[in-house]
Amino acid sequence: MMDQGIFGWIFASFLGLFVFRSLLLKNKGKGGASVETRDDCVKSTAHGECRSKTASDEADVIIVGAGVAGAALAHTLGKDGRRVHVIERDLTEPDRIVGELLQPGGYLKLIELGLQDCVEEIDAQRVLGYALFKDGKSTKLPYPLEQFHSDIAGRSFHNGRFIQRMREKAANLSNVQLDQGTVTSLLEENGIIRGVNYKTKDGDARTAYAPLTIVCDGCFSNLRRSLCTPKVDVPSCFVGLLLEDSELPFADHGHVVLADPSPILFYRISSTEIRCLVDVPGQKVPSISNGEMAKYLKTVVAPQIPPELYDGFIAAINKGNIRTMPNRSMPAAPHPTPGALLMGDAFNMRHPLTGGGMTVALSDIVVLRDLLRPLRDLNDAPTLCKYLESFYTLRKPVASTINTLAGALYRVFCASPDQARKEMRDACFDYLSLGGLCSSGPVSLLSGLNPRPLSLVCHFFAVAVYGVGRLVLPFPSPKRVWIGARIISGASGIIFPIIKAEGIRQMFFPATVPAYYRAPPVK
Repeated sequence: MMDQGIFGWIFASFLGLFVFRSLLLKNKGKGGASVETRDDCVKSTAHGECRSKTASDEADVIIVGAGVAGAALAHTLGKDGRRVHVIERDLTEPDRIVGELLQPGGYLKLIELGLQDCVEEIDAQRVLGYALFKDGKSTKLPYPLEQFHSDIAGRSFHNGRFIQRMREKAANLSNVQLDQGTVTSLLEENGIIRGVNYKTKDGDARTAYAPLTIVCDGCFSNLRRSLCTPKVDVPSCFVGLLLEDSELPFADHGHVVLADPSPILFYRISSTEIRCLVDVPGQKVPSISNGEMAKYLKTVVAPQIPPELYDGFIAAINKGNIRTMPNRSMPAAPHPTPGALLMGDAFNMRHPLTGGGMTVALSDIVVLRDLLRPLRDLNDAPTLCKYLESFYTLRKPVASTINTLAGALYRVFCASPDQARKEMRDACFDYLSLGGLCSSGPVSLLSGLNPRPLSLVCHFFAVAVYGVGRLVLPFPSPKRVWIGARIISGASGIIFPIIKAEGIRQMFFPATVPAYYRAPPVK
């Protein structure tokens, strides 16, 4: 721990100087993918893309799950001319309390995939930034959208409405087959996944075959164990409420309250409804059935929320529609398997505090689409598997930035009796309140507009150095110096394990990974 702290001191000092120099300079200065086709390919009449020539009753790709990742992927591959068979356990409209906020970076990916109309006609709300609240103070953190079209912003909505729109759009393609059924197992032959075994909604057992099976069956995936090493952590649970006919203190902004013991989120999901998510640390929450949860929300949580939302919050509790959901995080640790690929929450999860899950999923789909487009067919599973190893490296800039930020920010935003952790939390709020690069930099990372891991590390340690500086200046004392040292050590202890789990080489030096340069297989 001491070595880690010393390294953190050196690293933080360098990064702090870099960030402050950038600030000074800033203030001083103020006043399409090719597609190869051959005669043995079948072209899509709409797009001229190439798909495999397989048996007429066999798909090119099987997608397990039709949530955000599965539905978006089905439409994307179908639009490129692939024959896609989607098997979803339940095709009725989902009713969830997360997956309701799409960051601007995710909206840009939605546009790139041609799915931007899926946020239309569902009463989706524009999100222009965040408002942060702590101890009666507040600060506004707008997204840095000056360089983008006026339509570019975040979007918040009912998760189920969004998913149904994407399912409808995918199903409208003649080469996409959307079935309701439960996949029971992957079909393996000589180490290669050839398809899936599943049961229809009527209980009939069936088998589906395809050269490539993509598993997108969500955070509760029962298929991921054969395709990755799942290390699922559950740091907390969300308690969800729906406030009706209330007004947010800052319109068109998500609201984050740095409460005790952990953050509270508010954001509008329709013109008349505000979603409230109360984070409860640990895996056990007060019982809803015996009234303990209502008591906890009224006595512990309610006094800490903005006054403008208090009446709506109490009314939502009294209405009784209180829901809970565990918050899961899981770093991506794939086992490259011929004939199969993991995507979405089945593959990689992060704490939902920053609302980055859909942005990562949509970004992954763009990466995979661009990798698959030049391929004439998908039938050589071992060669395809080797080629698709580049997917795990190419996705890293976006995925690792959002994953690391979510984990680190949650740890910093949680209350703690430790003095160093308190100082770090206060420093984070005050650093973001400074404005300029100190707010636009972190917010651009959170929004998915600037997915740069090094920039994330710079800002994280700049917060730590800022906290140390205001603690020990102008009159340092041994106690303050000691707390300052613990701030740097604590910051190192928060972020370095997350970076290690993400993969240091892939995260910061992707060009040194051999798979980064994989070319499409040529036959």
